[in-house]
Amino acid sequence: MKITLDNGVITVTRPDDEPYNRSLHGLTRTLINNMIHGVKEEYQRELQINGVGYRAQKQGTKLVMNLGYSHPVEMEAPAGITFDVPNPNTIIVKGIDKELVGQTAAVIRTKRPPEVYRGKGIKYAEEVIRRKEGKAGKK
Repeated sequence: MKITLDNGVITVTRPDDEPYNRSLHGLTRTLINNMIHGVKEEYQRELQINGVGYRAQKQGTKLVMNLGYSHPVEMEAPAGITFDVPNPNTIIVKGIDKELVGQTAAVIRTKRPPEVYRGKGIKYAEEVIRRKEGKAGKK
């Protein structure tokens, strides 16, 4: 791929119309667009914590979560990522790198994924958890 910057406009051109080069052309353009968008306006991912006694708090750059384990779960923010905790049941992951924001949010979610019977756990704000009935609904 050939990338040129001319009068504040970035142009991505491909050497030929081979299928491999065509796919790389779109990928390269999208990655550059995501970088520019991330610098202009930070990416963010919102997570919600559901469950009695489940909560999160920010201590410096660390995120400390009580998720029903015998110990609090601590996570250090990777370089370029900031955590925001507006209330004990909401975590907002912010950063300029779209991939790193999504990966960090996914790692936080794996600490206690949502449970389908009672709905407890950490879920994305826009995620809908399909609930199951349990034993009583078998008849």
